[in-house]
Amino acid sequence: ALGFDPIWYAIILTMVTTMGAITPPVGVNIYVVKALAPEIELGTIFKSVSFFLMACIVCIILLIIFPDIVLFIPNLAQ
Repeated sequence: ALGFDPIWYAIILTMVTTMGAITPPVGVNIYVVKALAPEIELGTIFKSVSFFLMACIVCIILLIIFPDIVLFIPNLAQ
């Protein structure tokens, strides 16, 4: 009735929340890494995370275009 599958929505929500935890201005995970490795500059950490961020964006785009990627295994169980 909502027009989307709740499993698909939960996976998208999880991925977007993960992206929010590594991007400014919040970037909680970045500051945790900085606290664990104070000798590494904050800019270096942000540059390193940018590759992961781009991979997340690509995955989210693919999941939006092809929702059957997420729903393949749950559909087999039905």
